Amino acid sequence: MKRLLLFFFLSSFILSSCGSSNNSSTSDSPANYIENKGSDTIVNLALAWAEKYQGNHPDVRISVTGGGSGTGIAALVNGTVDLANASRKIKDEETSEAQANGVTPVEHIIARDAIAVIVNPNNPVNELTLQQISDIYSGKYTNWNEVGGEDRPIVRLSRETNSGTHVYFLETVLRLGSKEDKTLFSTNTLLLPSSEGIISEVRDNPNAIGYDGLGYVPKDLKMIAIAKEAGGEYVLPSIDTVNDKTYAIARDLYMYTNGEPAGIIKDYLDWILSDEAQVIVAELGFVPAIK
Repeated sequence: MKRLLLFFFLSSFILSSCGSSNNSSTSDSPANYIENKGSDTIVNLALAWAEKYQGNHPDVRISVTGGGSGTGIAALVNGTVDLANASRKIKDEETSEAQANGVTPVEHIIARDAIAVIVNPNNPVNELTLQQISDIYSGKYTNWNEVGGEDRPIVRLSRETNSGTHVYFLETVLRLGSKEDKTLFSTNTLLLPSSEGIISEVRDNPNAIGYDGLGYVPKDLKMIAIAKEAGGEYVLPSIDTVNDKTYAIARDLYMYTNGEPAGIIKDYLDWILSDEAQVIVAELGFVPAIK
């Protein structure tokens, strides 16, 4: 998977700065400015979209900032962002808080993603069930020999709690999709602030296990084939296995707006779902929202 763009964590990407609001006929009018913030999973994709769109629409300025899904949704709730990127659905309590502030969140599916479980290439483990991964991350399993590996301690890596990927992994993998299940990450799980942090640690540590969006996994790391249940087929993440629903850990990716989009926000979202923009989705290792 070819990485086309570098990730700038918590940094703003603005191809041109937004100028004075006094001259509405110029290209730097606030009416032509889009503030886009949120998911670190989506940020490389959002940067690529912004660059391409602004190249074709020089009168539009788009600022893209990461910080996590929670950060983007909080900005939407507070009315300080036009588009909130999220790798998880908005929570009921976030929607209620937004509505109390006069904000009506509207959801837009802009791509899909697989969450790859990754290990160091020197780790002989190639396959795990969802239950085994849950048991690893909850702390039930502490040694790789309990899941067919060598006699080595398991080093668990996770994104931080503000990450939508963290929330999705907790709900879908640790809790196996059960709303009644209250399983938590083991207390000695190392929480890292970025995808790059997890990649770096797995690369350097033969005992580590982590998870990341498919588009962020480099070729020098090993992706684990996952079975939904014991005795089931072990499947690797890919565009095809996400689309045919055989891969167990796949999700939609979202942008949220305040109400139904209009004007340049609608134009931009319409373009994001176009064939031209969805080609970029596939180039960055994600799964297009349309086939």
